[in-house]
Amino acid sequence: MSSSAEPNPYTIRPEGADPAEPVTGLREVETELAKRWPENKLEPSLDRIRALMDILGEPQQSYPTIHITGTNGKTSTARMIEQLLNAFELRTGRYTSPHVESVTERISLDGQPISEDRFVETYRDIEPYLRMVDEQQPVALSFFEVLTGMAYAAFADAPVDVAVIEVGMGGSWDATNVIDAAVSVITPISLDHTDKLGSTTGEIAVEKSGIIKPGALAVVSQQPLDAAQTILKRAVEVDATVAREGMEFGVLHREIAVGGQLMTLRGLGGAEYEDVFIPLHGEHQAHNAAMALAAVEAFFGVGAAREGQLDIDKVRQAFAGVSSPGRLEVVRRSPTILLDAAHNPEGARVTAAAISEAFGFTRLIGVVGTSGDKDVTGVLEAFEPILAEVVVTQNSTHRAMAVDSLAAQAVEVFGEDRVVVEPRLDDAIDAAVTLAEEEGDLGGAGVLVTGSVITVGEARLLLGKK
Repeated sequence: MSSSAEPNPYTIRPEGADPAEPVTGLREVETELAKRWPENKLEPSLDRIRALMDILGEPQQSYPTIHITGTNGKTSTARMIEQLLNAFELRTGRYTSPHVESVTERISLDGQPISEDRFVETYRDIEPYLRMVDEQQPVALSFFEVLTGMAYAAFADAPVDVAVIEVGMGGSWDATNVIDAAVSVITPISLDHTDKLGSTTGEIAVEKSGIIKPGALAVVSQQPLDAAQTILKRAVEVDATVAREGMEFGVLHREIAVGGQLMTLRGLGGAEYEDVFIPLHGEHQAHNAAMALAAVEAFFGVGAAREGQLDIDKVRQAFAGVSSPGRLEVVRRSPTILLDAAHNPEGARVTAAAISEAFGFTRLIGVVGTSGDKDVTGVLEAFEPILAEVVVTQNSTHRAMAVDSLAAQAVEVFGEDRVVVEPRLDDAIDAAVTLAEEEGDLGGAGVLVTGSVITVGEARLLLGKK
């Protein structure tokens, strides 16, 4: 990729470094990746990734896969599916995006991010083939396409028994969509990336449903009517079976418990899974759990084909061990500091409802830093009812909305007297903690850092959470 490509949010080559020197460490690999198109710049085509898979010997065909798309809940659902598969002693590969802190998080084996050394080694192994594809294609491989190729190669090399793959954006032309997944998962669809995917949930569902393969089973969450119709139409076209949340499977009961929630889930075979604890907050996480359970049942053949259920003790064990960094994650007490990566209005509404249900805050202060290409007003409006005040800030990447622009939108939603401006994220967190402490009773005070996965990742580092 030429040097005229858009600026990028990743590391840059150290001053004085010879560009001809071989890539040796993680920072250098990130530097090489940073020369490529970033994830927010797209050319909708599978030609490049198909060419890479072909030259690598089709590594993505060497293991079965579960493919996940949707607008919100993809990563949490992927992590739950992974935990369930691990509980049944299968070796897993998980590919998710974006990362919270380190790019290595995107490629996991058995629930753990691959090491920096293995990440670098995987890149170096496929680097000569990247150059070959770049030379053959009118557009060079993008950052996300290269990482996708790395993930598929790493999983084949491990080798894994099954891979859990999350799309980057959309579905039909997403770089991950060169797999032939027997199980497809579609989490709730809402408006996001409307400039690239469509202006209605029905239009967005056209792209999302592109991951459903002929003869596959699609596990589908509750959806807006136009999205549901689109998904069903795609399933009919490719002769796929659809399992719908609320009909073939779902959440029968849930109640708040210490540190999470206790659920009763109904599986595809009609069996009930009682007393399932998950250490995550919010009704949306219960629905994610139902989706994950149905996907794993489908993978093992439990459901319409035969009655029965998975081993309940292993299911309970798996869900009890689930974590989802940056999703209503408590990283500090007195006052409580929560991190949540909500970055679109629907995600923000879900987070706000979960906070109201699970936490008894008498005073909650928001720290908000968003990307410039999001529906920022919609996000702010969703959080306004639960936030006493909001501290607007910006993360360190070029995609961040300028703090002055964000402040102007925040004032429109919250009013001038409820908005504080702190350009630096560390200062913003300190200011929010000070505002929260004004409550006097720290047991009822809290801080929510939100608006972007990048903002949450940087806050996580600042707060020393690993």
